[in-house]
Amino acid sequence: MSALIQTDRLHLRLIDPDHDAADMLALLNEPGFIRNIADRGVRTLAQARDYTAERVLGSYTLNGFGMYAIIRRSDGAWLGNAGLVKRPELPGPDIGYALMSQYEGQGYAFEAARGVQHYARDRLGYPELYGIVAPHNARSAALLQKLGMEPRGRLRLPPPVDEEVLVFATPGALALG
Repeated sequence: MSALIQTDRLHLRLIDPDHDAADMLALLNEPGFIRNIADRGVRTLAQARDYTAERVLGSYTLNGFGMYAIIRRSDGAWLGNAGLVKRPELPGPDIGYALMSQYEGQGYAFEAARGVQHYARDRLGYPELYGIVAPHNARSAALLQKLGMEPRGRLRLPPPVDEEVLVFATPGALALG
């Protein structure tokens, strides 16, 4: 599968429901994913395949973007995902990322998110991006700020998440609400 985004150590490609279902299942059940993003209730390989087909492929079709598999160039390891999410509560795309725990703390999330940021601006024409983070997730908030995003307040996400999150945006991005 060809890369959409290349960085020094990574390439990001479209996620394939059949090829990536096992990796998605593992990622969606990482304790950090459940704690910092949400429990998607995906517990079987079949559910992971369905989730990926509906949510990820659906976003590619509907929005022209979505989450992408993060692949380490040196050995082909599947590290997690990063990409763009369209949320009705935000005026522009939301940059998101999640890594398998064994790859955290090595700069991969920042490198992938920076690649997505450049791709959104240069290839998709979205200079303004948003980022949301759980209030307790200081590492993710710091990463968004390292990307040049600024705090923009709080937002309550609708059910099933039903959680208040911190909102960040690139300078010049539209204000919320």
